[in-house]
Amino acid sequence: MAMAPPRTRQFLLIDGDDTLWENNVYFEHAIEAFIDFLGHSSMPRGQVRAALDEVERMNIRVHGYGSASFTKNLQQTYERLAERDLRPDDIEHVLQLGQRIASQPVELMPDVAETITYLAARHDLMLLTKGHPEEQRLKIERSGLESRFTATAVVHEKAVDTYRAIVDERKLDPTRTWMIGNSPRSDINPALEAGLNAVFIPHEHTWRLEKEEVVPADGRLLILHAFGELRSHF
Repeated sequence: MAMAPPRTRQFLLIDGDDTLWENNVYFEHAIEAFIDFLGHSSMPRGQVRAALDEVERMNIRVHGYGSASFTKNLQQTYERLAERDLRPDDIEHVLQLGQRIASQPVELMPDVAETITYLAARHDLMLLTKGHPEEQRLKIERSGLESRFTATAVVHEKAVDTYRAIVDERKLDPTRTWMIGNSPRSDINPALEAGLNAVFIPHEHTWRLEKEEVVPADGRLLILHAFGELRSHF
C-alpha cells in the first residue's frame, strides 16, 4: 500500500484495552463470580458492586491498575463484606478469581488488525495504554500489532499532562494529533483538554470508573461505532 503524502499524515495515539482488544469483560465475569461466591444475605448485587467500586476508587493511587491490583481489591471487599469466618480456602478462591484474568488470551476487536495495517501506511501510530507495565507489555506483544506502531507507551495514568508531555516530547502539532479510545475519563476528555482531537469508540463493557460525560469539543471530536470505521475518516 502506498504511503500517504506528508501533508496528509497525522499522528494517531491509540488506546489498547477495550479499543484494540477485549479487556474489561474478563473483569466483569470475575466480579459476577465474586458476587455469587460472597452470597450476601441482605445486600443486593448492585450494592455489593458499589462496595467493590468504592474500594477500587480508593486504591487506584496505591495499587494502580491491572489484574493484580484488582485481585487485591476483591480480597479487601470480601474481607469487609463476608458474613462467615475468613477461611484461607475462601480467600484463595477469591484471589484466583482475579489472578486468572492475566492468563486470558488477547482477543482483538473486530477489524482491528486490518484497520491498523491500513492506518499504519497512511499515518504515524503510537499505542498508548495505562496499567501495570509488565502486564500491558505482555498484552501488546501477544496482540501481534506492535510492529505497526512507530512507538508504544505504558503510562501510570492518562491525564491532561500526559498528552501535553507527548506533544512536547515528539514535537507534534496538536491540530493533527488524535487520541482514539473507548474511555471518556482517560482517552477522550483529557486529550481534548490538552488541545488534541479525539475519536470516541464506545465499548459496552467499558469499566464503570472510566465513564463520564464526553465534553463538547467544537468539531475536534469524532464518535464512531466500531474501530473499522476509522478507515473512512483517516
